[in-house]
Amino acid sequence: MGRTFVIVGAGLAGATAAGALRTQGHTGRIVLIGAESEFPYDRLPLSKDYLKDRSEKAKLYLHPQRWYSDQNIELRRGCCVTAIDRATHDVVLRTGERVGYDKLLLATGASVRRLNVPGDQLHGVLYLRNIADCEAIKAAFATAGRVVIIGAGWVGLETAVAARLAGCDVTVLGAGDLPLAKPLGHQVAGIYAALHRRHGVRFQLGVAVAELTGDGGRVTGVRLADGAFIGADVVIVGIGAVANTALAEGCGLVTDDGVVVDEHLATADPDIFAAGDVASCFHPSLGIHLRLGHWSAARKQPPVAAAGMMGRAPVYDNVPYFFSDQYELGMEYLGYVPPDTAAEVVVRGDLATGRFIVFWLAGERVLAGMNVNIWHLTAAIRALVSSGARVDRSKLADPAVPLGEVSA
Repeated sequence: MGRTFVIVGAGLAGATAAGALRTQGHTGRIVLIGAESEFPYDRLPLSKDYLKDRSEKAKLYLHPQRWYSDQNIELRRGCCVTAIDRATHDVVLRTGERVGYDKLLLATGASVRRLNVPGDQLHGVLYLRNIADCEAIKAAFATAGRVVIIGAGWVGLETAVAARLAGCDVTVLGAGDLPLAKPLGHQVAGIYAALHRRHGVRFQLGVAVAELTGDGGRVTGVRLADGAFIGADVVIVGIGAVANTALAEGCGLVTDDGVVVDEHLATADPDIFAAGDVASCFHPSLGIHLRLGHWSAARKQPPVAAAGMMGRAPVYDNVPYFFSDQYELGMEYLGYVPPDTAAEVVVRGDLATGRFIVFWLAGERVLAGMNVNIWHLTAAIRALVSSGARVDRSKLADPAVPLGEVSA
């Protein structure tokens, strides 16, 4: 029958890895184990088109149901793995059943970071991570007049868009002085703040949440640390995600904001790999381990991990990538700026037009680029970031100079 490969986590990364194993020639047993009862689906639309009621549920699923049987993949839905026994090469299910593996892939993803204040368990306090969460939020939008969103990051702002499109009164609370200031810097973050305000979103920034108030077990509002009160019919919390590392920790694997893996997606145990939101992967071009939780990593890492499970050793060193569409502003971001880096911002084009590119530089090297409503230069920006080449700032800022000709 050949070797048995077990994948724990049946989300985008897990299902992609299962398909990659077959594509790359594995003929043995593949067991794909997922805690959710749903067939594997893509989480990306949950904060985008599906939340806005612009996409059908059927489009979320990664494959037709029969694909798993056609590929001879044993899909176990609604099945919880409680432990990994590295000595016997078994994963242990909640039922006590053991499933043996020759190679194991951890694709356990991440969970929402929970708010920890009085009232956080009230009805009407919602999070966005899975299909059930998304449908609960959409149902709330249909009846709620006032929506308060705690968290002014990407998920919080994308949720604000959907809430406004549904006709809700929206207030976004953030700890910083501007939404998205941490990843984008103040100059670009100000564009997003203005965009949302034009569409009727109110911000309360530089604030801390002290408690959620309620009546009859249902949330009625948010009390801030300074005593201010914001009434709410629904409170949506979007304050980040935490890697699901419990299984890895329980069996002695190294974790540090994720399961630590090398550039081949391999852990220190040669028979265990990790990919997707849970993996803290070493990027050779950056020289650091990084867990970004981006959709692109959940797409691109699994084929590398699958090859590693089969005894090959390709390297994952993709340029980090994500995108976000908010009202009339669509963007793609490529690259990575370390949090402690005082990067220089170079703007190519006019911010006021809504069509521009922003670059973040360290010295003369482009660390990251963000194209806003300009779609034909994505590959050129990726190449510029990955090359590490020295650039001329004046050329970089000039839309008349092709990006392939901006070298210093």
